[in-house]
Amino acid sequence: MRRSLVLLPLCGALAFIAVPAAATTLPEVRTQVESRASTALASAEALVKAEPKNGAAWVLLTRARVQARRFAQAVEAGERATALAPNDAQAFFWLGNALGGRIGEVGMLSKMSMAPDLRDAFERAVKLDPALVQARTSLIEFYLQAPAAIGGGIDKARAQATAIAKYDRAQGFSSQARIAMHEKNWPQAIRHLESARAEKPGDPAIRMQLIVLYQEAKRWAEAYAAIQRWIGEEPRSNNAQYQLGRLAAVSGQYLTEGEAALRKYLAMPRGKDDPAPKNAQYRLGQVLAHAGRKDEARVAFQAALKLDPKMKEAKEAMAAL
Repeated sequence: MRRSLVLLPLCGALAFIAVPAAATTLPEVRTQVESRASTALASAEALVKAEPKNGAAWVLLTRARVQARRFAQAVEAGERATALAPNDAQAFFWLGNALGGRIGEVGMLSKMSMAPDLRDAFERAVKLDPALVQARTSLIEFYLQAPAAIGGGIDKARAQATAIAKYDRAQGFSSQARIAMHEKNWPQAIRHLESARAEKPGDPAIRMQLIVLYQEAKRWAEAYAAIQRWIGEEPRSNNAQYQLGRLAAVSGQYLTEGEAALRKYLAMPRGKDDPAPKNAQYRLGQVLAHAGRKDEARVAFQAALKLDPKMKEAKEAMAAL
């Protein structure tokens, strides 16, 4: 079972906010955790030490540990949270996320033994709060990727997508698209995502999914048009620049624009969840290679390898020049 078994919540794009380092109350710690403040983990640890029987505090600690990628410790906190707050959907949701992260760190036998606990955590979260769409989307990932012997199945994934649509039509279409992608039915996946985009034109996650899917389906012109609209709407978006560069790298088209976009991306401020500079250098090398500028491409690939000497893709690209 791959690490992608569970999609962790994408909250890294939230800006850090100024909060006191020594948060002492549950609302204060929640603010830090939700904003991913640098003091969030320490504050959550202090809160459970001060209030060891407060289930809500343990939920926050579970979430803070997941965000810090301390998954083994997050599982421990999540188990404590669910024991103290057995009727709290968030406790089970974050336990599921902790287990999802931990599964990516262990061997195959451990993955198989942990997977039912992960499934049970998300299913319990949905039972407690049927409108918890994030738990339902995580269940879709589980059902698509897990074997039937431990509860996987595409029909179960479809049932979750149908349920999601009752609470969030756009997310319902996105979930249907995810299932179509699993079946490699690219035209259907694109239709679902275009419907999601029509429901929520300004949703950044849906826009990104659609752009990536256009590229997966090799519908380069539509991907280019979508990225250009994005740049027009948000000229300071570094991710829009990266996607233009990525499009040029994988398609072999729009090379001049793609090169300029990647160089601009490398000079722009980036968030912690944005593509790493090594990836931008690798894509730049691909663009330059497509343009026949092998010496410059080699320099870009070397820059990527300087940032990550183990980057397999850059090594292979260097060898192919």
